Amino acid sequence: MDSTMNSAIIGILIPFAGTSLGAACVYAMRGELNHQVQRGLTGFASGVMIAASIWSLLIPAMEESAHLGRFGFVPAVVGFWLGIFLLLALDRLVPHLHMYSEEAEGPHSHLQRTTMLVLAVTLHNIPEGMAVGVVYAGLLADQTGISAAGALALSLGIALQNMPEGAIISMPLKSAGMGSHKAFIGGVLSGIVEPIGAVITIALTAFILPVLPYLLSLAAGAMCYVVVEELIPEMSAGEHSDIGVLSFALGFTVMMAMDVALS
Repeated sequence: MDSTMNSAIIGILIPFAGTSLGAACVYAMRGELNHQVQRGLTGFASGVMIAASIWSLLIPAMEESAHLGRFGFVPAVVGFWLGIFLLLALDRLVPHLHMYSEEAEGPHSHLQRTTMLVLAVTLHNIPEGMAVGVVYAGLLADQTGISAAGALALSLGIALQNMPEGAIISMPLKSAGMGSHKAFIGGVLSGIVEPIGAVITIALTAFILPVLPYLLSLAAGAMCYVVVEELIPEMSAGEHSDIGVLSFALGFTVMMAMDVALS
């Protein structure tokens, strides 16, 4: 159990380390990221999240529900829609500003533009933290459908897509007038919700296990909502370009290969 717990601690911190590493770009780069580079990074992150939703969350959810026979898909479908509605509600309740958008979403507020940019990224880090927490909760409870290698693959995949996200949020903060240190902290803080959410989820393991398939699918639905509602429009904004699509395909195949190879 000690080795499994150590693996869980490391797995929880890996995605946060990815965000922090990406945010550290403010110390190495002077100007804002090139628009095409941002498109490529956003596309890559989208591909990773979709692949992780399928191989690391939905498929294990259906494997956990195999005892239901032909109705084994029900927890996955129900949980997926719960995740969609959860992020839809947060989207309406939390003031935030998407990249390349001039008009904030959510309730009217007097928050600064930089604060709402950070909140936008924080919003879609919530399902990622839930995903890691639910998977490691299942691992710690010795659920046969979840392996240590599979959980690690999910953590590494989310860390991979967190690196460009950390850069995408910290660089505009610096361009908006923040110093490098403050921009870095802003990028790091946008990702702090992930380990916090994961720890809370694991702490509730006793309550989670009976509904583990639903929660795995909920995290998948929430991640898919973020990709379709936010990331894909951002990678497609402006003049037509194939860079976003190619980067999406790269992120998808990297995550798919990693999950299968490590599981």
